[in-house]
Amino acid sequence: MDITGRLTADAVVRTVSEGKQVVNFSVAVNDSYKAKNGERVTQTEFFDCSYWIGTAVAQYLTKGTIVELSGRVSARAWVDGEGNAKAGLNFHTSKITLHGGGAATDKAQADRHPKAEPVAAAVTAKQVQPNGQEDDLPF
Repeated sequence: MDITGRLTADAVVRTVSEGKQVVNFSVAVNDSYKAKNGERVTQTEFFDCSYWIGTAVAQYLTKGTIVELSGRVSARAWVDGEGNAKAGLNFHTSKITLHGGGAATDKAQADRHPKAEPVAAAVTAKQVQPNGQEDDLPF
């Protein structure tokens, strides 16, 4: 499954059990359609995303960046600290394509090419070395 949206905040790298690292971020995905009355309606879904393949990409996942993600969705439910039932969607990301728009990508691109169009870059599981080194990332 693929989704495209904007990051709602900068990505966070977390260390979990056994020293493994995961990149967590949230994406807002807009869906619009025409209602029966002819009015255009836009709905926004928010996905909590996780990326286990490498952490180097986290520096490019800044608030406002437009990303295209491939992976799978899972629903989750929990009870918060105040006893309220909560539910959310989690997107287990296997591929990230950056389409720009965030502060880090805009500044980096402007520094190199002041009049350039946004550049897309993709990161897949195959581009990360099996031993966890991230030297082969395309950026």
